Amino acid sequence: MHITSLPTPYGIGTMGKQARGFIDFLKKAGQSYWQILPVCPTSYGDSPYQSFSTYAGNPYIIDLDELEKDGLLKKEEYENIVWGEDETQVDYGVIYQNRFSVLRKAGERLWTLNPKELQEFCAENASWVNDYALFMALKERYDGVSWTQWPEPIRRREPEALAVLKAKLEPEIKFWEAVQFLFYKQWATLKTYANDHGVSIIGDVPIYVSTDSVDVWANSTQFYLDDELNCIEVAGCPPDAFTDDGQLWGNPLFRWDVMAKDGYKWWVERVRFQCAIYDTVRIDHFRGFEAYYAIPAEAENARNGKWCKGPGIDLFNAIENSIGRQDIIAEDLGFLTEGVYQLLKDTHFPGMKVLQFAFDSQDGGGYLPHDYPENCVAYIGTHDNTTISAWLEEVSEQAVARAKEYLGLTSEEGYNWGMMRGVWASKAAVTVVQMQDILGLGAQARMNKPSTVGTNWLWRAEKDSYNDSLAEKLLHKMQLYSRLP
Repeated sequence: MHITSLPTPYGIGTMGKQARGFIDFLKKAGQSYWQILPVCPTSYGDSPYQSFSTYAGNPYIIDLDELEKDGLLKKEEYENIVWGEDETQVDYGVIYQNRFSVLRKAGERLWTLNPKELQEFCAENASWVNDYALFMALKERYDGVSWTQWPEPIRRREPEALAVLKAKLEPEIKFWEAVQFLFYKQWATLKTYANDHGVSIIGDVPIYVSTDSVDVWANSTQFYLDDELNCIEVAGCPPDAFTDDGQLWGNPLFRWDVMAKDGYKWWVERVRFQCAIYDTVRIDHFRGFEAYYAIPAEAENARNGKWCKGPGIDLFNAIENSIGRQDIIAEDLGFLTEGVYQLLKDTHFPGMKVLQFAFDSQDGGGYLPHDYPENCVAYIGTHDNTTISAWLEEVSEQAVARAKEYLGLTSEEGYNWGMMRGVWASKAAVTVVQMQDILGLGAQARMNKPSTVGTNWLWRAEKDSYNDSLAEKLLHKMQLYSRLP
């Protein structure tokens, strides 16, 4: 369950009291892990996989009550604002309109009350926070348009032009620095609370970054851009049984040949940072490191792409040689080849098994629980899948019949509980289930439908929907299937 899905009075889940309460629930329920989505800032479409920065934290999930406790806000400055009409859905438009004016008050007080600690944070994180704060200040100056449309000297980061604007935009730059200080102060507190209660946090690292990001603007030589700094080819997936046109993600591709020359430093530092803020890291679209799908930038769909060779084991050797062995999960879903299987074997990372996929074919495609190796993480579904209740209504009668026969599903037990039983009883070292499935929710609670915009990333749990009774039931299941830590 992502942090944004927590129930709070302020329109979106945050890193305060409700997050600590969820960790308390997990401890009572005998859970060892809390898996979340990327915590980076969201941009158009509200997806945590399309961010302005791979390092920065999302301002939306900064808890306002915690800022009030720290003397940075007054209750009346935020408690009477309408943060949305539906407590079970995030209204990102309302959040965008109202959140930053409140955070600006906190940022101004922070610079007045605690400038030393803030300056120390900026110095310690200078490798990314300086460029990020400048990038966001420039976006504000240029009415939010992509950096690819900024004036030429700024697009190309000409030092003299940037120096002039840095001086003009100093107040705005200081605001964005303050926001990141506030985020990471609350994040550190939350992660410590989780770890102290026996809960490890699994974070998520998207393989690609957004074109409109400080990552690309500040590191353009690392990406497959032309002389005008526009994408030559972009990322996506080829057509398959689910999508005739494939998936056109539009992210810029990496220049793996350039990255190899300095030992993949950009990737090493990215993974180093993520492994420092999370206990375990899930790397999204792992198969893209073995081979990736490249689509002409001007294409309207993904039909005419081509497969290109990725960095393979060389990248992961460089990472391990620099930062040591880390707890990493490989999201090895999608079109897999012998090369992908070999790369997974060479890295020794646990891959993912998704139970929903097991019933699409007669043989289960390796996703039936009796086929799971111990070194894997087993899911019923991920944030990209619908809930179990909706899945049973949407798939073919044959798939439902196979699931019922294989798992012995009954309405008395609850189909969602029977599906969870399937992964809990497997050999998988770790199992992860969506909160929506524990609560038995339907299609309205789906987190994301790939290749669509406008209705994703919205779901929020209702207040008191997870309680002591539910925790006791989960704890019993953990005892039954020997899954207690």
